[in-house]
Amino acid sequence: MTAPFSSSFWRRCLLLVSLMFAAPAWTAEILLIAAEDGPGVQAFAQALSQQRPEDKVDFKPLKDLPAPGQLPASTRLILLDLQSLDWRLQDAQGPPTLVLRISRLQARQRLGNVLPNKISLLWSDPPLDRQLHLIANILPQARRIGVLYGNDSEFLLRELRQYASPLGLEIVPQHWDDINDSRPLQALFKNSDVLLGLDDPQLYNPKTVKNLLLSSYARQLPLIGPNAGFVRAGSLASTYSDQNDWLNVLDRLLDHAPSRWPRSLYPEHFKVVGNAQVARSLGIEQVNETNVATRLAEGEKRP
Repeated sequence: MTAPFSSSFWRRCLLLVSLMFAAPAWTAEILLIAAEDGPGVQAFAQALSQQRPEDKVDFKPLKDLPAPGQLPASTRLILLDLQSLDWRLQDAQGPPTLVLRISRLQARQRLGNVLPNKISLLWSDPPLDRQLHLIANILPQARRIGVLYGNDSEFLLRELRQYASPLGLEIVPQHWDDINDSRPLQALFKNSDVLLGLDDPQLYNPKTVKNLLLSSYARQLPLIGPNAGFVRAGSLASTYSDQNDWLNVLDRLLDHAPSRWPRSLYPEHFKVVGNAQVARSLGIEQVNETNVATRLAEGEKRP
C-alpha cells in the first residue's frame, strides 16, 4: 500500500508545482472609478481587462464605494473623473491611485502645489514642450508665440518660456479676464506669428470658439491646440493621446509596484491631428499627421 500512496502523493506535488509556474507571479485587483457609468467607461474597462487578462479589472460607480481607506490596500485605483479625485482626497489612507484625464490646471485648482502620497496624476492636456515643437515643425517661420492666459493658467507661462528659449521662440503673453472684450485678443494677434492655446476652459470653450477662430482667420494667424476637439472646431493642429495610448501607459505602470509609479506623467505615445480645411484657408501646407508625429517622437527620444 505504501508505494501507490507515495507515487500518487508525488504526482500531486508535481502537478501543484507545474501550476505554480504556469500561473502569473501575481495578479492585481484593479478598480476603475467614475461618478457615473456609461458606454465610454464600460468600453475603457473592457479594453483594460482584455489588455491585462491576468488581473481582475472591475468598475464601480462612485456612489457604491465606501471611504477610500476602507478599500483593501492591495487594490490599484484608477480614477476617471474629477468627482472621483475629490472622493479619493478625503482619505490619506486609501490604496495607490492613478488619476486619469486630469489637466495641469484642474490639478492646481484642487491640489495647489502639493501632491498627496499614493496619488499619481496622468495628464490629459498636451505637454507644452510638445506643442512648441509641433509649431517649430509645421510653422518653421513662426517666432512670436502668442498665448492667451487667465488667472487660473498664468502659472504655465514660466514653463512655456523655459521650453521656448532653446527653440529660439518668444512667448508673447496676453491676459484675458473678460471673454466679452475682444481688445486683448486683437492686441495679441498684432504682435504674434501664431497663437498657442492653453487647456484653460475659461478661455477656450463653446462661448469663445467662434470669436477666437473668426479672429484668427481674419488675421491669417494659425491657432495651435488647445486640444484635438478644438482642431475639429477650426484650429490648425494639436498633439493628443487617444484611448490606446492611455491603455499602453496604464499597462506599463501596472506592471510595476505602486512605489515605482511617477508622481505625474504625460503619455509617451501620442498622435498629431490637423485640420486640412483650415490649412487651405490660411494658405498653409496641410499637416502630414503621421510624419509630424514621427518626427516629434524621435526628437523626444534623443537626449
